[in-house]
Amino acid sequence: MEFAFNSNVGRVRPHNEDNGGIFQHPNGAVLAVVADGMGGHQAGDVASQMTSDLLKEKWLRTAELSKPTDIEQWLNEAIQEVNEKLFLHSKEHRECQGMGTTVVIALCTKEFVSIGHVGDSRGYLLNSCGFQQKTSDHSLVNELVRTGQITAEQAEHHPRKNVLLRALGTEPTIKIDIETIDWEEDNTIILCSDGLSNKVTDNEIEEILRLSDTVNQKVDKLIELANDRGGEDNITVAIVRYSHDRQEQE
Repeated sequence: MEFAFNSNVGRVRPHNEDNGGIFQHPNGAVLAVVADGMGGHQAGDVASQMTSDLLKEKWLRTAELSKPTDIEQWLNEAIQEVNEKLFLHSKEHRECQGMGTTVVIALCTKEFVSIGHVGDSRGYLLNSCGFQQKTSDHSLVNELVRTGQITAEQAEHHPRKNVLLRALGTEPTIKIDIETIDWEEDNTIILCSDGLSNKVTDNEIEEILRLSDTVNQKVDKLIELANDRGGEDNITVAIVRYSHDRQEQE
């Protein structure tokens, strides 16, 4: 597998509250994580950093997982554990009260990918069938679209676009969406914070993923495009491509 990750502060905000990374298990499987913190500097920073660090630590000390059911159970338990620790931390540290974070995770083996997410950071798949968003935003605006109260076009400029219905660390327990999908050689998984998806269209993301560039170059081009559009938010992108040819990491 080839993979690349980068997180950029953008052009407006003074601090980067996004975090994440791509972590390869000794057995070759890859865990990709994107977390978009909220609650302001010293709170959002802490939530996303803790999320990335805790997931990495648990992943690298986990025994080999081979079945989708085992991996889905691992994802559920791991995200629940992170949620509990974030919630407790916010209660014990006054400066972190109200903190939270989105998270989207892709656990990639040679046979399949399991995706878990909470919030509005997204996961997409590019394969022979095309380019598809595999996550559904846990946001007020997406719920309004889903129930037919507003159109997708109206959602783009809705004044409450950033209101989340689910986030890690804000409640003692959390509902997690988890899905397992098959993939094969030349398929690509991309995870991103809304700093990318709010500025770059799905078609534009697909066009860049289809370029012959390296995965690192694709990550950089996507971040550059979001910054060219204003870069009002932090921008984080993780790409994992199924390939037998070479392996790349930032």
